[in-house]
Amino acid sequence: MSTTPPATTAVMSSRATPPRLAILGTRGIPAAHGGFETFAERLALHLTAQGWHVDVACQADDPGPHPPAWNGVSLTHIRPVTKGALGTMETDLRATRAALAHSDVILTLGYNTAIFGLLARIARVPHLMNMDGIEWRRDKWSRPVKAWFWLNERLARITTDHMIADHPAIAAHLQRHTPAGRITVIPYGADALASADPAPLAGLGLGGRRFATFIARPEPENALLEVVEAFSRAPRGVDLVVLGRLGDSRYHAAVRAAASAEVRFPGAIYDPATVRALRAHTVLHVHGHRVGGTNPSLVEALGAGNPILAHDNVFNRWVAGPAMAYFADTDQCAEAFARLLAPHADLAPLAAAARARHAEAFTWPAVLDAYEALLAGWLKNEAPGVTDGPRPSPAAG
Repeated sequence: MSTTPPATTAVMSSRATPPRLAILGTRGIPAAHGGFETFAERLALHLTAQGWHVDVACQADDPGPHPPAWNGVSLTHIRPVTKGALGTMETDLRATRAALAHSDVILTLGYNTAIFGLLARIARVPHLMNMDGIEWRRDKWSRPVKAWFWLNERLARITTDHMIADHPAIAAHLQRHTPAGRITVIPYGADALASADPAPLAGLGLGGRRFATFIARPEPENALLEVVEAFSRAPRGVDLVVLGRLGDSRYHAAVRAAASAEVRFPGAIYDPATVRALRAHTVLHVHGHRVGGTNPSLVEALGAGNPILAHDNVFNRWVAGPAMAYFADTDQCAEAFARLLAPHADLAPLAAAARARHAEAFTWPAVLDAYEALLAGWLKNEAPGVTDGPRPSPAAG
């Protein structure tokens, strides 16, 4: 990621009106759902403070009323007629159509409905897209859904002016069908977390106890079963706290059956104070993701200075760095637990490496400045005819 901004100040001062950005593809802000919503919130607030007019499309699942703005950011609430995935697609279509009327540039987060970007092409409004992970490789999707994601990933080449990859491996994947000059690498960000009030831990039964954390959706591709089996092979003297909602599926039943008495399942926790307490006081963060780019949970663990035990793949190794511990299967994971959770194990070097890696690549100011630089270079009023073809990115990296 380049940290050298373009002449953003000059672009802003040359305009008679504030540049207008529409952010599409999330459930909306303030963030209450996941990584993309958190990012949309941070970027919208950052750009608004810099003098931009930012409008965020929000999916309204209830009749409201809904506020037209939040902390200076305009909100376009769209209540879909349909439900589920079709409702999300309907929201994306209506949000795209609405954005065309008032935007100098559009940023879409995720490519699941990239086909709707054709509307921006026709209207000649510059359109950038964060390509997220390789969604069609995820085990949880059916074949028809995977086919839809695969198609939209390919369509993004012709429906967007520029792609943003949050990881070099995602950029390399996209370069199989998209020229490198149309792709910019900008990772996800996180705040540094030096300390947090431990009081919320008491409500989880963790007051005064040592614990490790696993914070992810409980899905096969996140290696939860392998991690729980490995952890439960022997007494650890440490609890493993698994954040995520377990249902009645066979996979979730297998996870519960494999768990020792030291594994805790408090469910999905979204309370910020509780999550901060878990991150600040964990002795080890376990990350099992196999598919995807720069994972927000892993970046947040780095920002909290957590020692990391991660599944061994190109995505996790680039994010967490060479100093961390990795596992390829259940046996290796069990061996790593035995080593890292031993009574006299020194995890201080891993904690220091986590903070150093976060400061090097994943601070919010660097990430948001890079986005602002890229978006400023694509402003419609500054680059007439921009949709005739790709231009070099001011933040390419």
